[in-house]
Amino acid sequence: MIITRPDIGFLRTDDAFILRFLRARKFNHFEAFRLLAQYFEYRQQNLDMFKNLIATDPGIKQALKDGFPGVLTNLDRYGRKILILFAANWDQSRYTFVDILRAILLSLESMIEDPELQVNGFVLIIDWSNFTFKQASKLTPSMLRLAIEGLQDSFPARFGGIHFVNQPWYIHALYTVIRPFLKDKTRKRIFMHGNNLNSLHQLMHPEILPSELGGMMPPYDMGTWARTLLDHAYDEETEYCPESYTLSVKDLEKDLSPKTMKRSQSVVEPGVLKRPEKVKSEEENMQPLLSLD
Repeated sequence: MIITRPDIGFLRTDDAFILRFLRARKFNHFEAFRLLAQYFEYRQQNLDMFKNLIATDPGIKQALKDGFPGVLTNLDRYGRKILILFAANWDQSRYTFVDILRAILLSLESMIEDPELQVNGFVLIIDWSNFTFKQASKLTPSMLRLAIEGLQDSFPARFGGIHFVNQPWYIHALYTVIRPFLKDKTRKRIFMHGNNLNSLHQLMHPEILPSELGGMMPPYDMGTWARTLLDHAYDEETEYCPESYTLSVKDLEKDLSPKTMKRSQSVVEPGVLKRPEKVKSEEENMQPLLSLD
């Protein structure tokens, strides 16, 4: 199947690497290859996002130190790794949403090396406490689409559940916007708990959760996972300006358009991840979903 797509740079095709895609799709060969192709297509279409994808990159480092993502020590009863995000920690003056996405993808790349997690997967808990309307207004359709494509469609990780807690009304509004881009299986695994932590505890035992989530463990230390990835570099000071990092979707699409790339027929239709042309202009796509006016 790989040789049917010479237009895709399959940078790694060893057995151990391919096995994680087979496990992610329960050994459905066609679906596993589709995921493998989309994994590399996503990286080719978003080249800037994957430049310097290391923990010491200033934007990634600051996102990691603020707990994007947080990783709990204990697994859940199904052997899944638990990721937690405290959304209000996003300091928009210090790093961007794309930096957060890069930090999450880098973290997943590290964790997915574990064969047991390839099989058992992950659970994501997002605590929206104190996440302001102003913070939410910075999210754009293109940003959220980028995250969905990167996590749902282009990464060999199985997410057994995505739990929202303490979400305000405007997060429900954002979810309504992104819902059409989610697969049915993903939608069924998203749970909106609000401030009812009892419903969360019915699915996630409080014995393994931090106290912020009504659990019996101590409060979560935001630097725990960051120290794992950064090691001695954790305490080194770095300066970073979020405005210095830009992601030009338009330029990337131009460079990777069907006119400039020779594609072949295969199980994966060329341009699976292409954004539909003429649906919205780039300017419209970069408008905030929520207006402060």
